[in-house]
Amino acid sequence: MRYDRIDTELFVQNRKRFIDGIVPQSVAVFNSNDVMPTNADGTMKFKQNSDLFYLSGVDQEESILVLAPNARDENHREVLFLKETNETIAIWEGAKLNVKQAQQVSGVQTVYWLKDFNRVFNMLVNEASHIYLNSNEHGRATIEVESRDARFVKWCTAKYPLHKIRRCAPVMERIRAVKSKFETLLLQEACDITEKGFRRLLKTVKPDVWEYELEAELIHEFTRNRAQGFAYEPIIASGKSSCVLHYIQNNQQCKDGDILLLDIGAEYANYDADLSRTIPVNGRYSPRQKDVYNAVLRVQKAAIKMLRPGTILKQYHKEVGLLMQDELVKLKLIDKTDIKNQDPKWPAYKKYFMHGTSHFLGLDTHDVGNWDLPMEEGNVFTCEPGIYILEEGIGVRIEDDILITKKGNTNLMKNIPKEVEEIEELMNS
Repeated sequence: MRYDRIDTELFVQNRKRFIDGIVPQSVAVFNSNDVMPTNADGTMKFKQNSDLFYLSGVDQEESILVLAPNARDENHREVLFLKETNETIAIWEGAKLNVKQAQQVSGVQTVYWLKDFNRVFNMLVNEASHIYLNSNEHGRATIEVESRDARFVKWCTAKYPLHKIRRCAPVMERIRAVKSKFETLLLQEACDITEKGFRRLLKTVKPDVWEYELEAELIHEFTRNRAQGFAYEPIIASGKSSCVLHYIQNNQQCKDGDILLLDIGAEYANYDADLSRTIPVNGRYSPRQKDVYNAVLRVQKAAIKMLRPGTILKQYHKEVGLLMQDELVKLKLIDKTDIKNQDPKWPAYKKYFMHGTSHFLGLDTHDVGNWDLPMEEGNVFTCEPGIYILEEGIGVRIEDDILITKKGNTNLMKNIPKEVEEIEELMNS
């Protein structure tokens, strides 16, 4: 891996937190993600299952973690099953974890090869009454490809129909939402690498540069700082494309006078940064661009202050919407009549600010977390208001990553420029 070895204590603590959240006499199973095919004999870059990584630190395919805290044999209360490595695999794919390395990475002391899984698992299940199985229950997930976890659920429920089947997801959602000090440092590193990429890009942007050239500058800087790559498909959107929320083609030429919206983030040790900035292609905001930009910035600064322990996300989004409503009136994009006649389910401000302001962040860009619970110390949220005026070709979004602390919050991106004067000075220096 490109990243420094993570302190094993993180994974030891995470497993303890999970075990504390399940009922006695249980066995829990977590599978790695599949290596996904492309065409012919090609494969996509491997991306580990976030839950398995969170609990073990193992970052390779064909891996299984089994937790059986009440197993009679103490050596079987935490067990890793790995793909057996050999000289041929090492030559063609690179060496996989051996037993000692897996122990060092995860803190799990009992490590078997996959060929032993059925025998050991059957023994553990026969001692237990409950089986916790994992699945992707993210509210925004669209699942069309059957995962290893999904195949395992089918196999396990058919083989052990008399056991009580329980879900890992509610427990994982709760514990993953609260970041430890180890995780905060990893997220900060992802944010710091993202800052380096953004500062490099500021020196590169000029009229007639292509969006994909800017993407190349970013991935260069991310990679040389040991990121695994982009945390998500980067949005590098100039002109009217800045008003397309999920524009990822990045194939247009940036023109003099255009605004350039960037939604980018580095992934470090599987932890994601999520940054949005909007800059002028020619290095100077027009008066109208500056007015729209500063309106978004005022909303963002006020919204960040609301991110504190006790805040409820759903209510927070309503309050941010009212702030944006006032700014849109000042910009003469909506008026009091629009507000008076609006549909309460889709307020007038939604014409120009149609997405949410914040989401959980962590091992996934849209990380797991319960939107109905009050914010608490250790949560990490994005804060990303925006205004999109398609008829003017002006889309502005400003986004930072915010850690909730006991007394308020900490901006993990506080050193990334976002004031108009600061951006213009850096682009023209």
